[in-house]
Amino acid sequence: MALQGPIPVSFDMVFPHGCYLVGEVEAVKDFDASTNGRFVQARDKQSGELIWQIAVMDADPQVKPAQKTVAVKIIAPVQPVPPAPVAGLPFTPVEFDGVTVTPYVNGNGRLAYSIRVREMRPPRTGGAKSGHAGGKEAAA
Repeated sequence: MALQGPIPVSFDMVFPHGCYLVGEVEAVKDFDASTNGRFVQARDKQSGELIWQIAVMDADPQVKPAQKTVAVKIIAPVQPVPPAPVAGLPFTPVEFDGVTVTPYVNGNGRLAYSIRVREMRPPRTGGAKSGHAGGKEAAA
């Protein structure tokens, strides 16, 4: 099979209606290397860079409320800095670059997706995405 590992996708494929930050950037724990009282941060298997995570809310009106918030994993050597809040909005719009998805079967036997990105940034303005205030995210 030609497809192996994470599948590259565009931000717009994952979040066609945009997404908003609803959490803080956090280090992802390496459960195998961490021990009682000793936290070890997870590293990406391909690049060796640190893995961070942030919760985002999908702006797609068709997504069920229980599925609106998803985790996005960010692969970066240092802790990423979220975009600045936007005056008048309750949540900060965000977009991601270098997006990949990895399908897997979760504990309930359902298909789920892990979303990894290389960069977090403010939404682009004035492009072909009129009315687009952010980016969509999938469950991680």
